[in-house]
Amino acid sequence: MHISTDIWIWIAAILTLCIYSFLYKDNPFYKFAEHLLVGVSAGYFFVIYFWNLVVPNLLTPLKTGFGTLFSGGGFTGDLAALVPGILGLIILTRLIPKIAWMSRWAIGFYFGAFQGIIITGYMQAYILAQIYGTFMKGADPVFSIAYFGNFFGDPSWGKVLLAVSGPLMIVGVICTLTYFFFSTEHKGFVGGVAKIGIVFLMIGFGASFGYTVMARVSLLIGRLQFLLRDWLGIIS
Repeated sequence: MHISTDIWIWIAAILTLCIYSFLYKDNPFYKFAEHLLVGVSAGYFFVIYFWNLVVPNLLTPLKTGFGTLFSGGGFTGDLAALVPGILGLIILTRLIPKIAWMSRWAIGFYFGAFQGIIITGYMQAYILAQIYGTFMKGADPVFSIAYFGNFFGDPSWGKVLLAVSGPLMIVGVICTLTYFFFSTEHKGFVGGVAKIGIVFLMIGFGASFGYTVMARVSLLIGRLQFLLRDWLGIIS
């Protein structure tokens, strides 16, 4: 057993224990670690965004433009950069309660502009590409009679999965979309298809939940290894 003498290892270990103390109940140690994480993260990302976005896109163009203006030449900067700069300053009025309402203008503008700019990309990535991916795998269709011919000619698990997975995915997508189609009452044939869609949804949610649990368990194992190996030196 060899306990670490690195002060940063001790700080990380103590904060880790503070976070896990929430497993017992909500307490001041957990609140301290939680607020510290939020504060440090906010400060870190503020600095990153300032140097990666504000400086190259706002301050540098204006500095260059005003530099040439004061040296006797014409203004060569981009005054259009002032628009997002002013909107960004308006957002910061949320820190001043009396004029915090002004931030809604900038936030509304950003949301509207973002929706208008991003809608074409989302249409391509989340609708057209998803439709294509449902029926095609690369340049080959996911459903083909030839897949069944190959399976019956030389049966194997790989070939049966290749033959069945495509039609199963297409049926699952159609049934799931039918469940979310509320313009028609879910009775009769439509109701039966919607119920099949529920089964596919539950399978998808279960797989996603299982993946999330595995990821969280991996994080827990990593923290325990840090405490027992890097901090306390119990394991190697």
